Amino acid sequence: MLLAYLAGEILSVLTGRFMPASVLGMVVLFLALRFKAVKVSDIRVSSRLLLNNMTLFFVPAGAGLITVYGLIKEHLWGILSALTISTALVIVLVGMLQQSMNKKKQ
Repeated sequence: MLLAYLAGEILSVLTGRFMPASVLGMVVLFLALRFKAVKVSDIRVSSRLLLNNMTLFFVPAGAGLITVYGLIKEHLWGILSALTISTALVIVLVGMLQQSMNKKKQ
């Protein structure tokens, strides 16, 4: 898993930090799993450790929100509007995609 992250970091630097290294690392890991370059059993222990402690990864993000509380309070309605609209769009698009995939199956 660390090699996938390292590959993501390298790709991120090569692309001018267009995408975060962690996202690119997950894509690299996904492709390695998809094409069977890495076996699930090889990463099972470390992935379970990370998943079992996932709540710890949200602490820095929560602390970051507290530091910009005033800014959030000032733009609360815009933030809530964007969240509501984007959530509705995702639900509609996923529903449409699922329906089209079901039609292709039949």
